Amino acid sequence: MRNQWLVPPIGAVLAAALLAGCGDEQSDTAADGEAVVMGMSDEILATDPASGYDPGSWLLFNNVFQSLLSFPNGGTEPVPEAAKECHFSDAATKVYSCTLRPGLKFSNGHALTSKDVKYSFDRTMTIDDDAGPAIMFPMLDKVETPDASTVVFRLKYADATFPSKIASGAGSIVDHTEYPASRLRTDGKAVGSGPYKLDSYGKSQAVFSVNSSYKGNAKVKNSGVTMKFFHGDQKGLKKSLLDGDIDLAYRGLAAQDIADIEKAGTKGIDVVEGNSAEVQHLVFNMKDPVAGKLSVRKAMAYLLDRDALIDKVYDNTTAALYSIIPAGITGHNTAFFDTYGARPSPAKAAQALRADGITGKVKITLWSTPVRYGPTTDAELEAIAGQLNASGLFDADVKSVEFSQYERDVKSGKYGVYVKGWVPDYPDPDNFTQPFFGDGNVLGNHYDNATITGTIIPQTGEQSDRSSTSEQYEQLQDIVAAQLPILPVWQAKQYAVTRDNVYGLENCLDASTVFRFWEISKG
Repeated sequence: MRNQWLVPPIGAVLAAALLAGCGDEQSDTAADGEAVVMGMSDEILATDPASGYDPGSWLLFNNVFQSLLSFPNGGTEPVPEAAKECHFSDAATKVYSCTLRPGLKFSNGHALTSKDVKYSFDRTMTIDDDAGPAIMFPMLDKVETPDASTVVFRLKYADATFPSKIASGAGSIVDHTEYPASRLRTDGKAVGSGPYKLDSYGKSQAVFSVNSSYKGNAKVKNSGVTMKFFHGDQKGLKKSLLDGDIDLAYRGLAAQDIADIEKAGTKGIDVVEGNSAEVQHLVFNMKDPVAGKLSVRKAMAYLLDRDALIDKVYDNTTAALYSIIPAGITGHNTAFFDTYGARPSPAKAAQALRADGITGKVKITLWSTPVRYGPTTDAELEAIAGQLNASGLFDADVKSVEFSQYERDVKSGKYGVYVKGWVPDYPDPDNFTQPFFGDGNVLGNHYDNATITGTIIPQTGEQSDRSSTSEQYEQLQDIVAAQLPILPVWQAKQYAVTRDNVYGLENCLDASTVFRFWEISKG
């Protein structure tokens, strides 16, 4: 969901950190503006940052909790947030130190010290929730606290992207007196030190008010935010916006609705478009008796018509993706375009199948889940199945199940072909590769390549000059295009649709994927 963001060399990181640390210690949270009501069809799956690893949950985390670092509006590198300054203290990028801002407090009035930072990371790693962000920190050896304002992270191996990772929702700091050390909090409450407090959370809405104890970079421009949940009800979300029941809609309107509103110039409604590096892939179970055959995967790659999908299903609100690393991110190439082309080729698809002795139609099911990866996912997979069947080479159908069941079935290996969307945690090629192809990958598709896991991922992780990693990441994408454990489909654009008296959304839709409540004002 981001533009290119390069983690600079160690000296540049330190210089930026020191510079950012010289600003005001106390941000203005007077928040004289009106309260804002927003609607969203995504779910918030967790209020405890040791669990949620989804866009809705991270939206909450980024506004209620602080991380040591944060992503500034439109910025290309993390800057200190709860920290006064951070830096790698060794040339090997294996020791990372942060000094906290003075006077930090949680919304309950408790002081925030280095003890809370260490507790937060130790807790996330101890709980190691299947739906949580612990997977982002395999490099973390231990966290030390020499004093109340200093935190030292010692890494098992070099990771130049570590600052990016702790700047994300995965780096959320919790009050050690409020959260159990070895289990998740289950009361739906959240206590953080971010710009907002979570006043209430239920099935229909979450209510946030301004945290008067907050110290950080955010300048709050409203008096609170109410988030209404529409649970995949696109028509209901659109109606509420047009009727004036909500001030803005984010993540949930159908592509056709956005396009219609934009084309019609609907009175009183504005469409705000931002950058995004959110991607969607078809994933192949490498142990499946059908999808596990390279010839079948190649045939599907030759038949996929991304442009038709984007035109007919997404009304041009997404862009065709021919790579693992999306456009705008270091290392992006067009490996899948170069290998399989942009136009469907039934002849090449048939040739791939025949070379493997497959002469009859390939019977295959594409598995979907209706809301988690966007409200148009089911329609997209139906269209892909139609493309496969139109070739005369496939007998494809689509089945869609709710996300909780979907995840269990993926983990058990039930599906041969299934869809996965990815909203990146930070705009670096590492975040589009290591989670998919590294140890314990999130795709659950039984793919492993020794060159990727043994050479490319560890070597690129050591390079603080991220631009120098391009050649290796291009090699990785070429390997994946040849072996086809996944098939890229599209790269998203990011939209919010608002009433015309709501401002600041352009500061919420940038490469960082941080939706900043504090930037929104209403007048």
